[in-house]
Amino acid sequence: MSQANPQSPEHEPRDITDPQDAALSRAGEARRRFLIESGVLTGGLVASPYLGAATSTAEVAQVSKARASAGVPVRLDVNGRSYDLVLDPRVSLLDALREYLALNGTKKGCDRGQCGACTVLVNGRRVNSCLSLAVSHAGDRIVTVEGLARGEALHPMQQAFLDHDAFQCGYCTPGQICSAVALLDEARAGAASAATRDLRALRPAALSDEEIRERMSGNICRCGAYVNIVAAVRDASGQST
Repeated sequence: MSQANPQSPEHEPRDITDPQDAALSRAGEARRRFLIESGVLTGGLVASPYLGAATSTAEVAQVSKARASAGVPVRLDVNGRSYDLVLDPRVSLLDALREYLALNGTKKGCDRGQCGACTVLVNGRRVNSCLSLAVSHAGDRIVTVEGLARGEALHPMQQAFLDHDAFQCGYCTPGQICSAVALLDEARAGAASAATRDLRALRPAALSDEEIRERMSGNICRCGAYVNIVAAVRDASGQST
């Protein structure tokens, strides 16, 4: 392979004293200056909204801090005991139970009301506590999984979950059990579900496996223990297939 000769004319330095070369150099310098200035201008235009957003975010944080310092007094009735708390009005019932009352049986899963791990009973009805504000439940009767047992005696639903091995990791189990307890009360009251075949008469619903699966569909078990969960609910209801 031949190598370029450094003494060849194409490698000789250009004489910028030549008028034509000087004109080209001035044109190149002008292009570079234009590119630099336009880049600075474009960058400024792009960044300006974000600079304003940073300022507004700091202002919002300051306002939020001021609001948080002015808590709202609320009395929560949880598992038969009254608790007087001062809460930011934006605190969810789930966070109030876990962070303020140390009732950690209620789990935070998706925090969007989709998995059911945070299910508790409010006045006998199942509620996704992650979607409910704590201050809205002043005076309500709240029951978590810790409040189902009577002393050393487990609730029949808790015992059924143990007997049928209706869990694996156990993270979703408190929500599953609370939901299943409410399910039995709903069925006894004649509440229908999407799987109920006859809606003409209000009477205790017969809890077939199809009914149980439909009524428990708001509680997700990522371990896949659904077969045993259905068996546990059926056992606790006193019905057999």
